[in-house]
Amino acid sequence: MEFVRIGEKLINLHKIDETVRHILQLRSNGMSQQEVAEKLQLDRSFISRLESLGNVRRGGRMGMMAFPVSNAEELLALADCYGIEKKLILSNRERWQLIQGKSGVDFLNEVIKIIEDMRQCDTVFVFCSAKWNRMAAALLDNEVYTVEIGKSPISTDVYVDPQRVEAILKQFVRDNGGERKL
Repeated sequence: MEFVRIGEKLINLHKIDETVRHILQLRSNGMSQQEVAEKLQLDRSFISRLESLGNVRRGGRMGMMAFPVSNAEELLALADCYGIEKKLILSNRERWQLIQGKSGVDFLNEVIKIIEDMRQCDTVFVFCSAKWNRMAAALLDNEVYTVEIGKSPISTDVYVDPQRVEAILKQFVRDNGGERKL
């Protein structure tokens, strides 16, 4: 355990860490700030300030799909940097690996899981061919922003300019007021 002395007080950093994690777990499980404050005998304003202190982005969950891309790792890192929770970023080889060795039912189940994951997002960014962009927009019941990276069918990896992706994400993340322009 790690302690910090502040004047006459001896502060247990481990206890602070555990308490903060417990507060955030209760909040992410659906309890209101007031309910958590009452349960842990804290001020509700403390819970609010704690959340503000660690806030990375306001708004709903975001997802990103991009395939087939040659710079998947670079795009994954960029997605992580912008707090994108759900990601499906694949090279052409990885895309084909989703199919190989699977029965039709297993493949269908995997596709349904991907759709379910992306439908949990409020906004999904899709960097694919026009065909897949249209399919994503039709299957997802959330805001879908699409960028065509090549003509259908794309059979080789495409380099997606990370600066272009970042410019799109920056515009979205900076949007605080409702109207979203890309």
